[in-house]
Amino acid sequence: MPRATWNGAVIAESEAFELVEGNVYFPPGALDRRYLQPSATRTVCGWKGTASYYDVKVEGKVNKDAAWYYPSPKPAAANIAGYVAFWKGVTVEQG
Repeated sequence: MPRATWNGAVIAESEAFELVEGNVYFPPGALDRRYLQPSATRTVCGWKGTASYYDVKVEGKVNKDAAWYYPSPKPAAANIAGYVAFWKGVTVEQG
């Protein structure tokens, strides 16, 4: 079962997920939101649309913009609407 961890905490875990461009996108219900703080960062992908970001915060340590999601993706990426992916040192095991 895919799991995302950082600084000893499980940030997300789910048997249901989407795999896009090698990234595991976790459904909203799989997230432990205690560790996610909204970020003002936005980026644009040509085929997915505008991404929003979260900072991951665990035990006082902050991993800036370590999670991203597409709240309103373009039609080609509709399957990942609201799903969250990780990077910047967050370990994602596909189990």
